[in-house]
Amino acid sequence: MKNFSTAAVLLAFVAGMGVLPGAYAQTTASGRCAFLPNAPDQHAVVRGDTLWGISAHFLKNAWCWPQVWGMNKEQIRNPHWIYPGQIVYFDRAAGRLRLGTPTGSGPSGTIKLSPHVRVEGLGLEAISAIPAEQIAPFLSQPLIIEEDGLLNAPHIVAVQEGHINLGRDDLAFVRGDLKGGTSFQAFQTGKPLKDPVTGKVIAYEAIYVGSLKLERAGKTANEADTFRVGEAKEELGVGDRLVVLPLTQILNYVPHPPDHDVNARIVSVYGGVATAGQNQIVTVNQGADDNLEVGNVLELYRFGKTIPDPLDQKKAVKLPDEHYGTLFIFRIFKHISYGLIMQVRDTVQVGDIARSPE
Repeated sequence: MKNFSTAAVLLAFVAGMGVLPGAYAQTTASGRCAFLPNAPDQHAVVRGDTLWGISAHFLKNAWCWPQVWGMNKEQIRNPHWIYPGQIVYFDRAAGRLRLGTPTGSGPSGTIKLSPHVRVEGLGLEAISAIPAEQIAPFLSQPLIIEEDGLLNAPHIVAVQEGHINLGRDDLAFVRGDLKGGTSFQAFQTGKPLKDPVTGKVIAYEAIYVGSLKLERAGKTANEADTFRVGEAKEELGVGDRLVVLPLTQILNYVPHPPDHDVNARIVSVYGGVATAGQNQIVTVNQGADDNLEVGNVLELYRFGKTIPDPLDQKKAVKLPDEHYGTLFIFRIFKHISYGLIMQVRDTVQVGDIARSPE
């Protein structure tokens, strides 16, 4: 194993990561953030890597990334990103991962790290926290509508003459308050999403049917606005509601446990199926109003069964809840959130537990 120059490591630490001691700076070599016994000395970052994937090379739990980097809360929300060509080093003595760019070896096998510019935000080449292709559609489309969010939205009142359903470049006539927007997505109200605990409807799953762009605003209060269809994914027509096209979100978050105890439940599996596996999308019954935030990692559990004591049939015994996977929260609404299933040993089912890591 190669040795690290103290000065070089400090230089890379300050110039490369800009990390200050904080709430996430304490790391132990054992417990939930333990390093793998066969962890490599280094990993060369390549295109297609993710923070989660790199962390999995070194750590028992990949979501422990912020702890072993010594990142504080603010840096988790606005991290300094990693790029292809850089090297992640395992500083075994400190129990930390370090970032640097190799410039050759010094005497006695010492690795020299060159300083590099601190980068704010996500550059075009920076690696993301998790596989971006899995969640991209869920960042650009609302998909979840809360509190009758579509009820007062602008809607299509008529279509181009001779058409029943609209296609690309067709005209649609819209009534409603556009609130200054010019680019919209069209939705239909889908099935209600019910809280598995209370049975209460907490949101609706909206069905994306297409996109439209304003071509001509109505000249009087009762004249319809004219839109041209950019995309027609499903049957797009009269009655469909319009929502302003959201700004593209930057994936500038890293995995970290919640600041507080979370005990949520799986509400639904995207696509209307009963079970889900790795890299599929689910919703949980907590969101921003419950202090859940983007980047939170939750552990998945299945309720332990209650069985009769074999030696005393009159007494019931509850078996422990079974931990079987990990969920990454990547988009939040008021009372519901989207999560990407990262690792599972079993299928995810509606009603399963999603709670803070122990």
